[in-house]
Amino acid sequence: MGAPAIQVYIPATLAMLQRLVADGSLWPVNGTAFALTPTLREAYAEGDDDELAEVALREAALASLRLLAADTPEAGSEQAALPPRRAVLAAEVDLDESGATYRPDLDDAVVRLRAPITIEEVVAAYVDNAAAEPAVVKAIEAIDAADLGDEDAELIVGDALDHDLAWYATQELPFLLDLL
Repeated sequence: MGAPAIQVYIPATLAMLQRLVADGSLWPVNGTAFALTPTLREAYAEGDDDELAEVALREAALASLRLLAADTPEAGSEQAALPPRRAVLAAEVDLDESGATYRPDLDDAVVRLRAPITIEEVVAAYVDNAAAEPAVVKAIEAIDAADLGDEDAELIVGDALDHDLAWYATQELPFLLDLL
């Protein structure tokens, strides 16, 4: 019997997806991922596993927005040419090998990984469509103020989060990135 596995949602950027495709692995920023954790399950009076996994995915999408806000690429760089889109990787990781630990002190859905994610562990990618870009750009500018409680900024961030992420199979990632 193998070690237990858990599905994690890793916040990413398009540049990070490019590195995953090129290198075959990716270190999540600070090892941070999101998952259906025991603490997340306890935080909700109702909801099946699929609904609670959706909560973890939304948390990862919000974290992706924070990565975009923190990562200001140099003008003319390859990354600067990428459109501003949130990205989340869904991966099945072995709890023992990944060294995954639940971090309820950070948030109900936070998991810390101590090993890179390989492309073989990635089961899907979720990425914004082009229609979300204007809302994402505004949210990137407002995310810090929203985190500090500015209600108008929270609404702007909410507008970006209202856009559904498109689902892509792992084998579609190289084609998706080529089309950007």
